[in-house]
Amino acid sequence: MQAKTAEPVVILGVDPGLANTGWGIIELSGSRKRAVAYGCITTDAGSGIAQRLKQIYDEITAVIERYQPSELAIESVFFGSNTQSALSTGQARGAALLAAAARELAIGEYSPTQVKQVTVGVGRAQKQQVQYMVKVMLKLDHEPTPDHAADALAVALCHAQLRPLV
Repeated sequence: MQAKTAEPVVILGVDPGLANTGWGIIELSGSRKRAVAYGCITTDAGSGIAQRLKQIYDEITAVIERYQPSELAIESVFFGSNTQSALSTGQARGAALLAAAARELAIGEYSPTQVKQVTVGVGRAQKQQVQYMVKVMLKLDHEPTPDHAADALAVALCHAQLRPLV
């Protein structure tokens, strides 16, 4: 009797931000992980908040429709000293979560420290270290840019490592 092989899992990682929302698609097949696509949604600072959030929602929806992920991994909001930044990041995060919920994706949420711990091994790693380790872990020939896209791939990798077995 032949062993049943698991179907690959497609994961959308999101690094939310009002100005720049990074996204990255990885495919998880057993323990192998491969980058499928990545990019960054950049909104116009001169546009109203509603238009910017709609753009994030629309573009995340387009990514979901194109790559058909079954799971979304998203970074949680870091509440540092800049509450305005945390608020706008939370709004962008909400737009991405709504797009995922509308398509009934399973959702995993991870803190920046968790993402860095899984990808780099150190919870206080620098952005450059994350970019480098994403390159290594996904066997890319270059570091993914912009850094928002690299962060989104790191979130997807974190989810691939920590996701509950289905």
